Amino acid sequence: MDIFIGDCVRSVRGKARPDGGLAAQTPYGLVGALIDAIEQRRSINRSDVDRLTLGCVGQVGAQGGHIALVTKIASDLPEASSAHTINNFCVSGLTAIGQAASAVSAGQIQVALAGGVEMLSQVSFMADQANYYTDEAFEPIDRYIPVVLAADLLAAEQNVTRKEMDDLSYLSQSRAAQAESNSALQASRIAIGDLDHDEAVRVTDREKLAAMPPAFGELAKQYAHALIGEATDPRMSVANAPPMTDGAGLAVVGGRDAFASPRARLVAFADAGGDARQSLTAGFVAMDMVLEQSGLSLDQMDRIEFMEAFAVPYALFRRNYEPDMDKVNVSGGHIAKGHPMGATGAILLSTLLDALDAADGKYGLVVASGAQGVGAAMIVERL
Repeated sequence: MDIFIGDCVRSVRGKARPDGGLAAQTPYGLVGALIDAIEQRRSINRSDVDRLTLGCVGQVGAQGGHIALVTKIASDLPEASSAHTINNFCVSGLTAIGQAASAVSAGQIQVALAGGVEMLSQVSFMADQANYYTDEAFEPIDRYIPVVLAADLLAAEQNVTRKEMDDLSYLSQSRAAQAESNSALQASRIAIGDLDHDEAVRVTDREKLAAMPPAFGELAKQYAHALIGEATDPRMSVANAPPMTDGAGLAVVGGRDAFASPRARLVAFADAGGDARQSLTAGFVAMDMVLEQSGLSLDQMDRIEFMEAFAVPYALFRRNYEPDMDKVNVSGGHIAKGHPMGATGAILLSTLLDALDAADGKYGLVVASGAQGVGAAMIVERL
């Protein structure tokens, strides 16, 4: 059964701080605004929705209490519709869409809303205080290390230079700044309250980037119990990392008969695992899987949204796969616009569909990676 994406929208992203542009909102309110937008844009009635699946990493406080169910109630979705909240770290939003597509394909449901939300201004990183974060019962190689430390370790192991990272950070910021005035590339971005732009984008130059010191060396001392004497060589500055932001993304998924004019057909999807120590490499595994599933090549992708989960994996993508960089992250990426963790995968898909529309392209690819070896990828065909 062919699966289609009727629409996919994303919120603007606000800085994750008390005075950030979205900080006064609620997580369920952000998703609710996207449900409203989908209904208004594509003539999808919320009364037709059978399931809501949301990815969210920090499922405590404002995002606790089963945030998908809270959103369902607050957004007047049908009483009989099911609600699922999932956590697959930073690929949660894309995993949610993949799971919704699988349910449609299996004939369990007809129409699903799926995506993710994260408000880091209200629920901070690692706010769940999981025992795993400090549990020394695991073998050292399996213990938790923050993804930023994993990125620095990966940079040293693969000899990703600071210049490579700064070049890509500059590219991301430059493209994001230019894209702000390109309505085609923002066609599916939804203003929320008084915020009508991605708040974290900042103008910079190469000299400023080069002058910034490595920022994450102290983490190696904090997590020495997990590093088992492994030498560290801190390289990344804060400008090589995505800022923390608030945001949400949401797709509507169904069979061909569910939509009068769907935006895209889902060609292939994969979740993948990988080396927990090399956190940010599982996206490559998922990418290779969907390319094999589809029988398509990277060269056949008209647009690619590669998650800028720090500049390190982005540099490895450019180095090892040699993509046409004019097709990759054409409106900038997470290094510039920010990373609302559970929402990221859905935001990337929405950005991809806008980029494909703007280029009159056919095939598009999303690749996402997260902590402790999680990855996801998706190929879509624009209709």
